[in-house]
Amino acid sequence: MNTLRTAMLLAAMTALFMGVGFLIGGSGGMMIALLIAAGTNLFSYWNADKMVLSMNRAVEVDEKNAPEYYAIVQALAKQAGLPMPRTYLIDNPQPNAFATGRNPQNAAVAASTGLLQRLTHEEVAAVMAHELAHVQHRDTLTMTIVATFAGAISMLGNFAFFLGGNRDNNNPFGFVGVLAAMIVAPFAAMIVQMAVSRTREYEADRRGAEICGHPLWLASALDKIARGAERIPNPDAERNPAMAHLFIINPLHGERMDNLFSTHPSTENRIAALQEMARQMAGGTQAAPRPTPRQAEEQQPSGPWGPAPQAEQPAEPERPKANPWGRNPTGPKGRWS
Repeated sequence: MNTLRTAMLLAAMTALFMGVGFLIGGSGGMMIALLIAAGTNLFSYWNADKMVLSMNRAVEVDEKNAPEYYAIVQALAKQAGLPMPRTYLIDNPQPNAFATGRNPQNAAVAASTGLLQRLTHEEVAAVMAHELAHVQHRDTLTMTIVATFAGAISMLGNFAFFLGGNRDNNNPFGFVGVLAAMIVAPFAAMIVQMAVSRTREYEADRRGAEICGHPLWLASALDKIARGAERIPNPDAERNPAMAHLFIINPLHGERMDNLFSTHPSTENRIAALQEMARQMAGGTQAAPRPTPRQAEEQQPSGPWGPAPQAEQPAEPERPKANPWGRNPTGPKGRWS
């Protein structure tokens, strides 16, 4: 099913690309656009993940320079039965995360330093479990292809005025065609919204909650990330808005762009679904309230890193530290030491 969906997505994006080329340069422009689309298809499959990571200036980390973060991803990948993905950090104060890669064997997950600084250990684990769910569902190929094509279509539209102004380019629509192409390009984000189903996020939330074992951890994390994204801009995402659908929460700062690139379901609805899932898992009849860090501790979770210690260690404090990694989330030898 995912293979068919990806093939249909490629066909739709290629057709749109060729249509923009026709508006700019007629039949010749359409053929050039077809060649560019073919190259974009190949590039998207093999290199889109590298491009997305580069655009976000993500730095790969391991157990030496980001031991706790790496250990969380490693434990969750084992829990989900997935190969260990490449693990990245993004030096960005906005709490957020995404996954990319053409398949589970070539996957990568990335979290911002803001995520590690503002969320608890359990909440970070829930977020990374969500991203691993995307990897397991093979959503990452679709997501990266959409990001690459949307960016390419926008770029083609930006060049429309310069490429389409020549009378000798066999453009049957003249300046009207060029103007139409320039108008089409800003709506590339709407193609992203239509191509990437919002049910993908609900499914990743559900599976991520199963992987980490606690839906309320993810509910609490989504609430913190959404509030952080509203207050803290993400300049890299603003420069490349077609990547917005990759993140667990829309990273775009500003009402206009948020509406245009609204590829995520309502955070409140996602939290409500997770609360209902927690209620069903607990077998209770009352709606599950949104957890606080203290309540998460009192539940004595037994996530993939094992049960909470009982007698060997002293009792945990009533409230965990907001940032379990301290001032430096990457460890003593990290880039941001």
